[in-house]
Amino acid sequence: MIRVENIIKSFDGRTVLNDISVQFETGKTNLIIGRSGSGKTVLLKTLVGLHTPDSGSVWYDDTNFTQLSFMERKAIRKDIGMIFQGGALLDSSTVEENIKLPLDLFTSQSEEEKLERVNFCLKRVRLDNANKLYPAELSGGMIKRVAIARAIVLNPRYLFCDEPNSGLDPQTSIVIDNLIHEITEEYNITTIINTHDMNSVMEIGEKIVYIHRGHKWWEGSNQDILEADNRELNDFVFASAMAKRAKASATK
Repeated sequence: MIRVENIIKSFDGRTVLNDISVQFETGKTNLIIGRSGSGKTVLLKTLVGLHTPDSGSVWYDDTNFTQLSFMERKAIRKDIGMIFQGGALLDSSTVEENIKLPLDLFTSQSEEEKLERVNFCLKRVRLDNANKLYPAELSGGMIKRVAIARAIVLNPRYLFCDEPNSGLDPQTSIVIDNLIHEITEEYNITTIINTHDMNSVMEIGEKIVYIHRGHKWWEGSNQDILEADNRELNDFVFASAMAKRAKASATK
């Protein structure tokens, strides 16, 4: 579980996050949604410690992450998996080397143990025998699956995903959504996803937090969102759905 209490964050005198409190639940896919510039990316970066809040706190289970020193945070960061928007694979490294990198950095396992874990994660994301391929040889969907394999190689308790479906076609997006959801349930991870994808919201949004102009404007499930009496949220959902349809039509 990750809990945010009364977070305020400003840049150059402009308040980007305004007194946000929310709890992200373990074993569920927690989604942060909102328009560009709403503050959702700043919230995600604050959760992982890339931004320090002006006030308020971020709790990882019973630990106040905000009060920890840089070195004290290292123990928690070992329990964090990250999936970046573009995959963030090392172009000059093979799939195997990319996935093995966290094991090289944070464990003292033997090469045999590392390879066994890499192969397990590759099988889990349905990329058996892709070990020796380079990122340039992979499709967009394969890159995201390698990124997921790397994110889970250390058995994380917390998984952060920044726009995991960015640049993917609708069918591949569904595959990535389902894979993240399966892994979240299977390993009982606290998963937090920053997304614009309304298909993700409706398919795997077990807990949704809508950020509007730096405020937590609404929270609920993908079932609740259909009946929400919230004008700003409804406008966002409708606009996102229309934009997705227009994009789909343009690619036909």
